[in-house]
Order: sequence, then structure tokens, then C-alpha cells
Amino acid sequence: MNWVFLILAGIFEMIGVLMINKLHKDRNLISLVLLVGGFGLSFLFLSIAMETLPMGTAYAVWTGIGASGGAILGMVFYREPRNALRILFIAMVLGSAVGLKLVS
Repeated sequence: MNWVFLILAGIFEMIGVLMINKLHKDRNLISLVLLVGGFGLSFLFLSIAMETLPMGTAYAVWTGIGASGGAILGMVFYREPRNALRILFIAMVLGSAVGLKLVS
């Protein structure tokens, strides 16, 4: 169950990162609330997951999901570059997170 909480933490991290960019563009209260809520829920679920998961593994997977997800969302919503090398390196980060899950 704690792996589910860790994945949720990563998803809310992605939402927080997405809202940083949205807040810079729109400067409205909804974007600010979603930014604070996304990061707040991310930290909450990360702390729950770390009750049983090793800190190093949990942090590495959480940041991997957040960084990869942020890059993917940037490509989807903000037309950031989508070249093969960028996608390869995102896949490597996600593959590393899966590898950490398999060895823990």
C-alpha cells in the first residue's frame, strides 16, 4: 500500500510542478491554490510512504516520478521539445525508479 502512496506523492508533485508554470502565466488564485495543494499532498503522501519504505528508495522514486512527469507534462501542455534523446533519458529515469521498486 505504501507504494501506492508513493506513486500518489509523485503524481501530486507533477501537479505542483505544472502549477508553477501555470502560476507564472496566469497569476490567479486558483493556480496558487492548486500549486500549494499539489505540493502539500505530495509531501503528505511521501511521509506516509516513508513510514515503511527506505528513505533513499522513497525519495529517489518520488523525485523520479516528479521530474519525469514534469518533463512529460511540459512536452504535452507547453510544447517543450520532444526529441528522441529527451524521451530516452526520461525513460531511463522511470526505469531506474522501477528498478528500485524491484530490488526493495
